[in-house]
Amino acid sequence: MDTLRSALQPITHNLPTPLYTFGNNLLGPQCYKTIILDLTLTDAPCIKLAISKALGLAIISFSSIVKIPQILKLLQSQSASGVSFLAYMLETGGFVATLAYNARQGFPFSTYGETALIALQNVVICVLVLRYQGRSGVAGGVVAGLAAVLWGLMDERVVSGGALGYVQAVAGNLAVASKMPQIWTVWRQGGTGQLSAFAVFTYVLGSLARVFTTLQEVDDKLILYSFVAGCVLNVVLAGQMVYYWKSPATAGHAAEIGKKPEKIAMGSSTGASTKGKGPTTRRRG
Repeated sequence: MDTLRSALQPITHNLPTPLYTFGNNLLGPQCYKTIILDLTLTDAPCIKLAISKALGLAIISFSSIVKIPQILKLLQSQSASGVSFLAYMLETGGFVATLAYNARQGFPFSTYGETALIALQNVVICVLVLRYQGRSGVAGGVVAGLAAVLWGLMDERVVSGGALGYVQAVAGNLAVASKMPQIWTVWRQGGTGQLSAFAVFTYVLGSLARVFTTLQEVDDKLILYSFVAGCVLNVVLAGQMVYYWKSPATAGHAAEIGKKPEKIAMGSSTGASTKGKGPTTRRRG
């Protein structure tokens, strides 16, 4: 190990200024010195911080595309079957409040940056769902309303710091509650319709990672509890995705994750049924 350290230290001590600045700001002077300059990998607090930062940056990077498959499925199918507008609106509202709260609290961007990127993609999904439900006229009001709310929450003259704490408590519940309409929609229709398997499964992984980064970097129980509760419901939704994988009310997900699709009946789902349906592999004769 000493030989390897001696070989690498001339490199780590002479990193380009942009990399040095980025690493020093990301890890802090002490942990940057311990991990990068001294190449000491036995300092548990610094190693946990480095893992947390890496996960945070990975979540933010991946969040820029996590809802793209869902957007593409809506555009290709020209249908909003299986996708709950209420679920996306609740989640977006929660994200807007969480974004403002974290920014004003001065928490590291790596612990909440994905909320901004996912919220933007959610807005696109909400607009598409409204369009395919024949309510295009409502879309402009939704976008304007969300922008106005974000502006108000970011301005301390409009919403005080104390009031913002209460807003965040409500927002955490909103983000969690946003999963319930989607879970109900899937159960009611007996399939996941145009819901993206890619988005659902990556949400599970991302929420697990976010719980870890919050424990490491953010001393705020409101934020932690909302992530934990959201993670549990993401797991429930992923379980539905697996259970209803071959349901006739589920659009083919195999191609979405790189597998050869099976020939299953793709009957239309209007959501009129009020009874949950089990998956079926019955084929048309």
